[in-house]
Amino acid sequence: MSSQLHLNAFLMGVGHHEAAWRHPRTDARNLLRAGYFQELARIAERGKLDSVFFADLLSVGSRIERNTQTIFEPITLLSAMAVATERIGLIATASTGYNEPYNLARSLASLDRISGGRAGWNIVTSVGADEAANFGYDTVPDHAGRYRRAEEFVEVATALWDSWESDAVVLDSAAGIFADPDKVHTIDYVGERFAVRGPLNVPASEQGRPLLVQAGSSESGKDFAGRWAEAIFTAQRSIPEGQDFYRDVKARAVAAGRNPDDVKILPGIVPFIAESEASGRRLEREFTDLISPEYALRQLSQMVGVDLTGYPLDAPLPPLPPLEQIQGNKSRYQLVKDLAARESLTIGDLIAELGGGRGHRTVAGTPEQIADDLQRWFEAGAADGFNVMPPYLPGGLTDFVDLVVPILQVRGLFRTDYTETTVRGHYGLGARTSRFARTVAGVGA
Repeated sequence: MSSQLHLNAFLMGVGHHEAAWRHPRTDARNLLRAGYFQELARIAERGKLDSVFFADLLSVGSRIERNTQTIFEPITLLSAMAVATERIGLIATASTGYNEPYNLARSLASLDRISGGRAGWNIVTSVGADEAANFGYDTVPDHAGRYRRAEEFVEVATALWDSWESDAVVLDSAAGIFADPDKVHTIDYVGERFAVRGPLNVPASEQGRPLLVQAGSSESGKDFAGRWAEAIFTAQRSIPEGQDFYRDVKARAVAAGRNPDDVKILPGIVPFIAESEASGRRLEREFTDLISPEYALRQLSQMVGVDLTGYPLDAPLPPLPPLEQIQGNKSRYQLVKDLAARESLTIGDLIAELGGGRGHRTVAGTPEQIADDLQRWFEAGAADGFNVMPPYLPGGLTDFVDLVVPILQVRGLFRTDYTETTVRGHYGLGARTSRFARTVAGVGA
């Protein structure tokens, strides 16, 4: 475990709270402005954060009247943010379900090149029926099948990134040599779902390949993370739960032949920062009071696999299907089910509880209280850092950077300046060496 924690800013629209776009602390017009997102990246970079991150959906959904938080395609938007920043990591969500490995590997490698080695890929399998319908599917592919495709997809993508050795580009104009052909490799991959010759047509960046990020906490998701993920965004709500997840995933990484320190666990936190805990709670209530029940019920219905639109808000959840019947996000289903049972929450209570971060922890208090909370989790071995999810933007991010980060820095828990230039470097990971590279003796590196 590192002596300093890692911080990622999860940027979503004008804030993570479902009603953020309706609150006077935000300007909903910013959802349509690339310049606004460039400014958010600059704020995060001012705080020396490791990275910024965008989630993504491949559909509008049926409740566009009430809310949307996804406008821009992430890789395109992060490319615009790359030219407005110098050091901050740039992590894009992209689906293994509705892409092809070559095209996606090329897009991410391009972002990695444009940014000087600052790109990361949040690997998702896509669980929404609306998304499936946009790609010709009547139903969402089953959970196990999505992860089998993801395994093969990532194997192909990483091989394509490796297809250029780090010194393959020669640029010898006198001799007329652009690249050494002996250091640019076909991958000749043939699998169950993909057949890809390669090589990629984008040379490797300074960090070798993008950082691999993952967010699934189901059994399949944790197995996948143990084999591939270098940073994991997760949603534990207590230190004991965080410790259990931390130990579990690190053990799976060891079982996969990896160094557990090369897997960074970052639970989500939604901070309402104010001059007192009471005023932070009042601010949170302001946002909760603006939630549209119609929209929130749809979100909750998706999480638990039952249509709740006909149920009263003061009623408990109806009987839910068993976990094995859930083909969507199994870990989020289990989190919501357990939360409702443990705290005897009604449907309306759940809407309020989940409105800030869809199951991630919401913490209200002073900057010192927020810093204390992060320090407790970090020092208890429940986290390597945090996925910071500001409830409203830009103010929630500005307050975190200007008020919480300096406290962490004074305590020696967070960097005071960047020491690396790549996102892999920020997360304490070295540049990746191509699997095709050879040592002087001719043995595979």
